Amino acid sequence: MVQILLAIIYLAFISLGLPDSLLGSAWPSMYGDFGVPVSYAGIISMIIAAGTIISSAQSDRLTRKFGAGKITAISVGMTALALFGFSTAHSFWMLCLWAVPYGLGAGSVDAALNSYVALNYRSRHMSWLHCMWGVGASLSPYVMGYALTGGHGWSAGYSYIAALQVVLTVILIFSIPLWKKRALPAEAENQAAEKALSIKQVLSIAGAKEIMITFFCYCSLEQTAGLWGSSYLVLSRGISAQEAARFAGLFYIGITIGRAVSGFVTMVMSDKNMVRLGHILILAGICAIIIPAGNDAAKVGLVIVGLGCAPIYPCIIHSTPEHFGADKSQAIIGIQMASAYVGTCLMPPVFGLIAEHINIDAFPVFLLFILAVMGFMHEKMISRTKTKPQPKEQ
Repeated sequence: MVQILLAIIYLAFISLGLPDSLLGSAWPSMYGDFGVPVSYAGIISMIIAAGTIISSAQSDRLTRKFGAGKITAISVGMTALALFGFSTAHSFWMLCLWAVPYGLGAGSVDAALNSYVALNYRSRHMSWLHCMWGVGASLSPYVMGYALTGGHGWSAGYSYIAALQVVLTVILIFSIPLWKKRALPAEAENQAAEKALSIKQVLSIAGAKEIMITFFCYCSLEQTAGLWGSSYLVLSRGISAQEAARFAGLFYIGITIGRAVSGFVTMVMSDKNMVRLGHILILAGICAIIIPAGNDAAKVGLVIVGLGCAPIYPCIIHSTPEHFGADKSQAIIGIQMASAYVGTCLMPPVFGLIAEHINIDAFPVFLLFILAVMGFMHEKMISRTKTKPQPKEQ
């Protein structure tokens, strides 16, 4: 039964990644149909992100009340409904309306799944599960491309992904009995019936602010590198747009492959040291971009930054029960997710302003600053938290 549930969770992580890259791949074909500027994709993205922030912050309360299995099934069902809504939308305001359940569903399932895996499975599974997210995020553009090249239009692409989400929702509904509570430390058992922690209570926990800033910085760095890396290579280094796009794609492939490899490395290295290794690799990649060693070094440096990003997110999540205790991990992870989405929304546009009004050459310096803050806050969090008893892992 344990292995069946683990397989279902792997499928759920693929499902989590499917919608994330769908808007970007479909929007060039969508915006003309709605008669809006191409920049309006940012409005939809912000609405989705706002929903994820809200639902992530409330995940502790919802999961305590309904359980991780039900929350996951409901959240994936909401996402499926939103995707079908997108496929039938005939005006931009309808897209904005459907973006609300789109974001709310994504945030809830993200926090609930991450917390459940952190409590019940070993670190290698967390890395591999986030690798599955990358598989889902890589798969949906191909599905959309199939719909477009087949002459079915972008709405069919959304329908195909929505149908996959419906199938997974049905599987999750039937799997709810498998999501039984694992053997937790006595501290967690004693807290199980207590009320969910408020945001104020979470922030008062030693190390909580530091880990929030760490997550904010990580997602800021990943999203900024992914969004602006190609533009930097073209505008600052004079690389062709086609070649720059290829290496920007390799940045994400580096994250996905890196997480697959990280799963094996976690068998011999602790979560905190995996995060430190990620910081070192990112630093090496940024240095390769900065040093005057030619364009090849800059291109390879961007890929190394992607490899460095790979272990950080899953290993910080998995180490949450160790640092904060199993009883508080759901609340902490929910706040971490919310902080991550804030970083995703805020910092790439901030660098866009820097690139426009100062110089895009500031790209590696901007990444280096974020990395420095992230590394400092992670080490400060470790010093402020004591190792807590961990739940039995599979």
